[in-house]
Amino acid sequence: MAWILIPAILFLTPLYWLFSYGAVHGPGPEEGGDSVHVTIPAGAGFSDIYTSLVDSEVVYDDVRFRLLASWAGISKRLKAGSYTFTRPVTPHDVLVHLERGSSVLYPVTLREGLSLYEIADELQRQGWRGDDDIVALCLDREFVASLGISGPSLEGYLFPDTYFLSRSQSGRSVLKMMVDRFFQVWTELETQYGDSDAPGGKMKLSQHELVTLASIVEKETGLAEERPQIAGVFYNRLQKRMRLQADPTVIYGVEAFDGNLTKRDLRTPSAYNTYLFSGLPPGPIANPGKEALRAVFAPLAGEWLYFVARGDGSHQFSNNLKDHSRAVYEFQKKGRQ
Repeated sequence: MAWILIPAILFLTPLYWLFSYGAVHGPGPEEGGDSVHVTIPAGAGFSDIYTSLVDSEVVYDDVRFRLLASWAGISKRLKAGSYTFTRPVTPHDVLVHLERGSSVLYPVTLREGLSLYEIADELQRQGWRGDDDIVALCLDREFVASLGISGPSLEGYLFPDTYFLSRSQSGRSVLKMMVDRFFQVWTELETQYGDSDAPGGKMKLSQHELVTLASIVEKETGLAEERPQIAGVFYNRLQKRMRLQADPTVIYGVEAFDGNLTKRDLRTPSAYNTYLFSGLPPGPIANPGKEALRAVFAPLAGEWLYFVARGDGSHQFSNNLKDHSRAVYEFQKKGRQ
């Protein structure tokens, strides 16, 4: 019998040595409750992951960690992400978290009316740490087409919302999440308003044109309740083949805009200069929210052709140039005097 027991002991002893290690708590206070954050970047190999865990004092520097991961067959299945470990934690639990991708997600809020360039900056400001160049991806026509968009960029299709992201989540994943949210909202609105007799339906605007118009409405609106009325103004002007004369479109076409829109800017030719060219600009100038999109699906009916800011966030709407000129004097020129 001894000759049978010896091989069994030789086989089981290393397993016991390995699995007993997996159940032993790593570094940390004896009373527990100490949280440690570890970020595993996309593309990191096992050695890099192991080094990060040791440097963060989540696990001890012990060869058995690598052996345990290898024996369990998960050393190549550990996922990138941002993780929070409450120390002390066992090597087994660490590996389970990394295999499942149980990373910590952080809320990132993107408000309505941001351009794709501003969204890229906002993601970084709010803590996203992905290595991808967001702007480059937004302008990558192959990537844009892969998301079901026919335009040259993702401008207009990055839906403003609160997203829960991993610090190291890939840029492609982040952008896809935003575009998917756009199409979800778009489908809801299309189902609700698509067959209505709204001016948009009569004009047969394409999806890209509607999103472009919604982006202008978003940038022109100070009060949410005015969005349908402002959309109505722009529809009326389009139907009469009048120039939109929307300042935000001109601003979008000005390189390195400094916040001061000048007469020279208004006279400078640009595809986005709606003071010089009729119709819609070639694409969205920002990323509109749901209510701006709703406004272009269901604009307020009326004969307005003009509006001017009152200075308190609201606008004065007019049906003719005479009334509009009077409103401009009342709310802008007279106010400056």
